[in-house]
Amino acid sequence: MQEIISSIILGIIQGIAEFLPISSSAHLIIFRDVFGIGKGMSSSLSLSFDLALHLGTLLAIAVFFFKDFWNMVISGLSKGCKKKEGKLFWQIVVATIPAAIVGVLFEDVIEDALRQNYVLISLALIGMGILIYLLDKSMKQKKEVDELSFKDALIIGCSQVFALIPGFSRSGTTIAAARCLQVKREDAAKFSFYLSAPVVFGACLLKLMDQTVVSLIMEHMMMFIVGIFVSFLTGILCIRFLLQYLKKHDFKFFMIYRILLALIVLFVTMF
Repeated sequence: MQEIISSIILGIIQGIAEFLPISSSAHLIIFRDVFGIGKGMSSSLSLSFDLALHLGTLLAIAVFFFKDFWNMVISGLSKGCKKKEGKLFWQIVVATIPAAIVGVLFEDVIEDALRQNYVLISLALIGMGILIYLLDKSMKQKKEVDELSFKDALIIGCSQVFALIPGFSRSGTTIAAARCLQVKREDAAKFSFYLSAPVVFGACLLKLMDQTVVSLIMEHMMMFIVGIFVSFLTGILCIRFLLQYLKKHDFKFFMIYRILLALIVLFVTMF
């Protein structure tokens, strides 16, 4: 029962933090290691369970944007860049390459080195929170998703590399990069969601090729099912919320939240 309760709480955390610019990896680490939610999990089990939670939010993206993805893939493969949907498909492909390369080569190294470095995680939460807010406030809202160039897409894609460091946030870094290019807030968030799908899918696929991960999933099947379902459902709600929220609001609330969370973590871990 304790496992199920922990999986529900962590599933909610993942569903919220994956799409809001507050860093899902940092939240899973903080709530597990600092606040004790699911702390009884072994290191290998916690990493495998985090994978399952990311699978849940990947499904949320796939369902919420199913029509968009379908049109992009069909148009991109059949007509190349002649139509805006096809152009967007190939822009996502180009933008995915930097994070895919760095993720394959260095993700495990980064996780091992930084996963329990709470000071660095806290500093990343604070620094990125302030950066997103300042970039957003200083940049005009000119471009829509359809107006992105391949250069713009590549720049935004390169920013995803920093999301490998817990605390930066995949959605946060990509939205910040898009706003730096004067992309409208809602469109920046939408492109960020599009861009996260292939990266998360690739990461999940690689992890599932590990027999140890598969064995852990089979041993804790109910916990994994609950976590995936909860993160999926919460993710759907959060995607809808953020797209509506950014029509009228900036990132001030998220900056304040990130700073407060980081200060709490620093206080708890250092005193």
